[in-house]
Amino acid sequence: MYKRQTPTGSPLLQVQGLHIDIHTPTHTKHVVRAVDFSLERGKTLCIVGESGCGKSLTALALLDLLPAAARRRVAKLEFAGQDLSRLKPRDLAALRGARIAMIFQDPMTSLNPVFPIGTQLVDVLRRHKRVSRRQAVERAEYLLRRVGITNPQDRMKQYPFELSGGLRQRVMIAMALMCGPELLIADEPTTALDVTVQAELLDLLRDIQTEFGLGMVFISHDMGLVARVADHVIVMYAGDIVEGGSVREVLEHPSHPYTAMLLNCIPQPGRTAPHTDLPTIAGAVPSLDTAIRGCAFRERCPVAEARCAQPITARVQGGHRCLCVKPGAMRLGAPA
Repeated sequence: MYKRQTPTGSPLLQVQGLHIDIHTPTHTKHVVRAVDFSLERGKTLCIVGESGCGKSLTALALLDLLPAAARRRVAKLEFAGQDLSRLKPRDLAALRGARIAMIFQDPMTSLNPVFPIGTQLVDVLRRHKRVSRRQAVERAEYLLRRVGITNPQDRMKQYPFELSGGLRQRVMIAMALMCGPELLIADEPTTALDVTVQAELLDLLRDIQTEFGLGMVFISHDMGLVARVADHVIVMYAGDIVEGGSVREVLEHPSHPYTAMLLNCIPQPGRTAPHTDLPTIAGAVPSLDTAIRGCAFRERCPVAEARCAQPITARVQGGHRCLCVKPGAMRLGAPA
């Protein structure tokens, strides 16, 4: 009733040549450029980078949920062999929440404050499936228990404001699973939570992924979280993929200076001295109004050269991609 199978041998999700433009009365801003990736069933792809790098816009573009001023251009966007870019709005709306589900960063802006959570869970299932209210309630209670919420019958009567941040995010996970999706998109789902609750939710997401066979796109700015959940990683900066590959390749042998500097910001047991400040990356991500030419990271890069201002072509070796004229120039642990 709740599970489908993607045709054997084909990726669950394929994205090629994704661009996102924001149109203003005076000009067009190219905010995401030439994004390519694929995802297999049961695997996790992490999109990582600082705020403002285009991670969330990329996720929203998959489901055509971009802000009104933004436009998506894409060469290929396939989910389970289906061309999402050609779907009519009605068909795409039927897909959202049913076969593809999304968990947003702030559950308080996603949950309706005027309805109990039980009503919202039941409505999600009955919108997409022909089930009785009793069946929907049973499904909701089962999933609330599955995500670690005790006394689900009582919790279903509560309103979002009556729950803690961690419980609200667990409710969002249960809601995402109501229709048995094949793909889960998690947009920084643990950002507003304390470290202990973060760890619990990450373990929960991995367990659920294994149990239900989900593919997952996990968005984060935290390389430490990425190391725990990812099979493959793409690193975004100012709208470009600057590096991508298997989690082991990217985290153990980063080629782009930005990736290495992000990793250097993570506390290292046995190497980071107590009571010392962690490294930071000086400067900020370019604003959307900045015209990008060459490497967008060069103004913050300690190993930048004059040629970094020229147009760059990504270097691909095996499954590892790097958008840099000096791949590997900055080592892990090197000072910025």
